Amino acid sequence: MPPVDQRSTPRLSIILIMLDEAASIRARLEALQPLRDQGAELIVVDGGSEDDSAHMAEPLADQLLVTSAGRAHQLNQGAAQARAGLLMFLHADTTLPGNAPQLVEQALSRHHWGRFDVHIEGHSPWLAVIARMINLRSRLSGIATGDQAMFMRHDCWKQVGGFPEQPLMEDIEMSRRLKRLSAPICLKARVTTDGRRWEHEGVFATIWLMWRLRWRYWRGISPAQLAREYRNVR
Repeated sequence: MPPVDQRSTPRLSIILIMLDEAASIRARLEALQPLRDQGAELIVVDGGSEDDSAHMAEPLADQLLVTSAGRAHQLNQGAAQARAGLLMFLHADTTLPGNAPQLVEQALSRHHWGRFDVHIEGHSPWLAVIARMINLRSRLSGIATGDQAMFMRHDCWKQVGGFPEQPLMEDIEMSRRLKRLSAPICLKARVTTDGRRWEHEGVFATIWLMWRLRWRYWRGISPAQLAREYRNVR
């Protein structure tokens, strides 16, 4: 499929980050091709994969960037190269609704930033409950997570200094920064994220881990220390 016409400026840049996603990245990117047809620019930022991810992604993206690993760093590298005035940030295991570009354009015509509701795909019936809790918590707190496909105006990304390049909780800190501009718009349309991590590590064990890490982050524990603890648990 040919990329977006380079002579025209895209309305929306979708920045997808990945690391060692060869098993699924082709299917994920093929699902995004209709959005390119609608005028979206697709930028894939690989964090130095040791598998065939970058080679598989290149023909399915408008830009492929290879950089050092780290979600915040990858997100910022993609945003720095984006040509559109509107940005959407996407994890490799998250799937967008087909009308995502239109929803984002409408939302950002009136707001600085926002996110989608999330659906967690998997076998456990608890995943639907967890997704509802995440969506409700996000509405009440104005804090978005990376799994909710955060989106914002390009100038707002610049104004707040981009994502903080810290090893964990970069989405929470970015939400804090953006909240200084305005509250987010919380779209009821849902993105779908893969629930295998929840099921593999245990649904309740994962909930406990994430809440414990977030509580300690709010108490001022450094992201570097929390990242070390997170890696040790996993």
